[in-house]
Amino acid sequence: MSLLTNVMDHSLDDGYAEAAERKKAAGTSGMPKTLRAKLGLAAGLVLAALVVTVGAAQARVAAPVVAKERQELIDRIDKETTSADKLEGAVDKLRDDVSARQRAALKTSGGSGQADLVSMLSGATAVHGPGVKLVVDDAKEASSSGGDNPRETADFSDTGRVRDRDMQRVVNGLWAAGAEAISINGQRLTALSAIRAAGDAILVDNKPLVPPYTVLAVGDGQRLSTRFQNGADGLYLHALEDNYGIRATIAVESDLRLPAAPSVIVRTAQPRTEKGTS
Repeated sequence: MSLLTNVMDHSLDDGYAEAAERKKAAGTSGMPKTLRAKLGLAAGLVLAALVVTVGAAQARVAAPVVAKERQELIDRIDKETTSADKLEGAVDKLRDDVSARQRAALKTSGGSGQADLVSMLSGATAVHGPGVKLVVDDAKEASSSGGDNPRETADFSDTGRVRDRDMQRVVNGLWAAGAEAISINGQRLTALSAIRAAGDAILVDNKPLVPPYTVLAVGDGQRLSTRFQNGADGLYLHALEDNYGIRATIAVESDLRLPAAPSVIVRTAQPRTEKGTS
């Protein structure tokens, strides 16, 4: 109680109280004494008020112009986004049309069995069958990369993010293990497919994918799983799990369904025809 009583009775520090008394006794204060000093202080206050007033007025005048420019920019972005969406829809329709025509051409080009085999292997038609489902995901505490090529030297990254070259090795390992058809997040891979990077995003045929990356591979399920995990690329994936927290699960599936590729267009290669000899 004595401490509380002391705090209540001496709310102002004694040193401050003594300084205030000395200042009062000396007759000094913080305000200017002379008329010139008072006029200078008044002029400074008026100037400060004038600056604040002019700034507020200018901001008020410019506000509608800034708001109008901002709205025009938003409208332009919305318009261009709508236009881009329409173009993308048109491209998808054209790809579907090309794919349908390719499948029709394959079916009418000769032997049905051979045509079906060619269309399945080329990715021109949807397929289903047994295989493996491999899901690859970033580490739980993934961070952005610090350089342009975080795995240029050691082939690994401490960022915890799955990179394009990781998915390249996964896909190549599945092909080598006996996969007959592969898709990533519903995107069918063909002989013309490319897996690249744009910043931290992974692109498959220029389409960005979002983790987790679900890889479906049709083939002899158990054999495909064993050969992949025991191969160099499977061991590479395990090293990413053990050292950098990359998450991966693989399971054998009895029936997987893979879509057809959007389009399979060959512009340069030509079929080779064998000429008979007499």
